[in-house]
Amino acid sequence: MLAEFKIDWLIYGFIIASILFVYYWTKIRKENISRKRKKEEQEAGLIEPPSLHPVIDPNKCLGCASCVKACPEQNVLGVINAKAELIAPSHCIGHGACQKSCPFDAIELVFGTERRGVDIPFVHKNFETNVPGIFIAGELGGMGLIRNAIEQGRQAMQSILERKSKKISQDALDVVIIGAGPAGFSASLAAMEKKMKFVTLEQEEFGGTVAHYPRGKIVMTQPVNLPIFGKAKFRETTKESLLQFWHEVRDKTGLKIQYGERVVNVTPANDLFHVKTEKNTFLTRSILLAIGRRGTPRKLNVAGEELDKVVYRLIDPEQYTGQHVMVVGGGDSALEAAYSIAEIAGTTVSLSYRSAAFGRAKQKNRDNVEAAQKLGRLNVMLSSNIQSITPHEILLEQNGSQATLPNDVVIVCAGGILPTAFLKDVGIDVETKYGKA
Repeated sequence: MLAEFKIDWLIYGFIIASILFVYYWTKIRKENISRKRKKEEQEAGLIEPPSLHPVIDPNKCLGCASCVKACPEQNVLGVINAKAELIAPSHCIGHGACQKSCPFDAIELVFGTERRGVDIPFVHKNFETNVPGIFIAGELGGMGLIRNAIEQGRQAMQSILERKSKKISQDALDVVIIGAGPAGFSASLAAMEKKMKFVTLEQEEFGGTVAHYPRGKIVMTQPVNLPIFGKAKFRETTKESLLQFWHEVRDKTGLKIQYGERVVNVTPANDLFHVKTEKNTFLTRSILLAIGRRGTPRKLNVAGEELDKVVYRLIDPEQYTGQHVMVVGGGDSALEAAYSIAEIAGTTVSLSYRSAAFGRAKQKNRDNVEAAQKLGRLNVMLSSNIQSITPHEILLEQNGSQATLPNDVVIVCAGGILPTAFLKDVGIDVETKYGKA
């Protein structure tokens, strides 16, 4: 009997020891992978997160890895020395799923870093700015993801509906929605659903920033609930397919958008607002700014930039067939433009970036650029700056040396300048955040 008891304990002990061995072996293996990943990113100079990103409090973190598992991008977070870390900062695109999954409240989502500040307008949790009655949703407030922008547009409209105005006017609209990108589109549908008096203004074309993506660009999103329409189950699709879907929803719901309406100024009027465009003036109780962050394109400020061959966005790569093209920038739009044009037979494409690594671009885009470079289709020129532009050439400096390249077109993808002047004229506070929420 005693012998049988000892055998049973030996069996149980062996099983428990095996489980513990597998658990700790798996844990160590994952930690080693995270260490390797972190080292590779640091050696490549990919240390700056491009947008909203997590900061982990090591005093609260217990290394449960819930955040690692929750991140949709994979391999962005890892556990090292029993604490979660942001091991691949440049891959983080601000989903925020890590913060929601943390059971110990150890994660704060912030904008910018100690080295790189990000201008963010002041916005309360209900999307209202410091100016009562003016709300911000989507990319302008720092949320660049399509799914987040759509959700914010819907939520902001609920906050606007609940806002009590001191001034009652039958002539006033409930809200003027400025911008018809993802946030403005969703907000407009929500306003229709709630039978609000509203108008949606768009100075360019339907789709906002998405409409300016290069042809064929793959956009990542997640299933979302569009007001009136219901659940949209997109995950990965092209720009064209997504815009076509949005057009169908717009047409089926009867949503009206006023195009070519660039807002000139906003003036308060006794708890109401006058919104003046180049064509009309609207009286409204509330305003929702869903205008994105592109603002005015960031320029190079070099001689010759005023030439017609200098443009600030890519529409169709095929229009550059047979030409010498220089793309300038290190973000996703620059990389996407460079490798998509490089796929067109007969083009000569160079990509100039002032830094030593593409720290702000997604891994998929960096991989595509590297592949095009290896095939000899793309000339990547890191640590370089354009000095001047002439009708048929450009002068470029790289690591202290100068070179003259034949050139037919320059595509500058250096981002946009936040419409800070407009925001401040309206009275909205804008703060440069260096690693702050």
